[in-house]
Amino acid sequence: MTAFAVHPETTKAAIEAALGARAKRVSIELGEVKVLVSAADYLESATILRDAPECKFEQLMDLCGVDYSEYKDGAYDGPRYCVVSHLLSVSLNQRVRLKVFAPDDDLPVVASVNDVWGSANWFEREAFDLFGIVFEGHNDLRRILTDYGFIGHPFRKDFPTNGHVEMRYDAEKKRVIYQPVTIELREITPRVIREDNYGGIKP
Repeated sequence: MTAFAVHPETTKAAIEAALGARAKRVSIELGEVKVLVSAADYLESATILRDAPECKFEQLMDLCGVDYSEYKDGAYDGPRYCVVSHLLSVSLNQRVRLKVFAPDDDLPVVASVNDVWGSANWFEREAFDLFGIVFEGHNDLRRILTDYGFIGHPFRKDFPTNGHVEMRYDAEKKRVIYQPVTIELREITPRVIREDNYGGIKP
């Protein structure tokens, strides 16, 4: 194992050489290498990043979904859903952030990398549950945080803050039931204190 972390420029060059034209963009941001690939090249790129001698990203540390619909206050014009993975090479002591956008906003689908890194299993289920991103090839893609009867995907930017339904235990039926949300929306205005010398601060 290397004693010191590989310089980001070295990691960037290794990734560019390994992925070739599959890498749409490779950059260094905040000292970390970031690579963007297309959905069509995602699974193959993940396998190369794991197996290429100068990459050896044996571990997937994290995988999450991102909803770009309100990015840059609505000025962003591109695919809505992205999957971001953080990869670690223990043997070469280097890291990379791998990004892929789902090409269809109405039905976001990308390949599953569960066969490349076993740790992707629950991460992909979480992204499916919270964002509705479908991971093609995942052998057990079902909700993991919300209830099986839950409607919608709560991390999407257009998901209502009060939800669609609420769940409660019905003593008469002796079971959990779902019903339309009964919470009334209200706007909470923060209290503004306009008192001279408030808190001992002089104007």
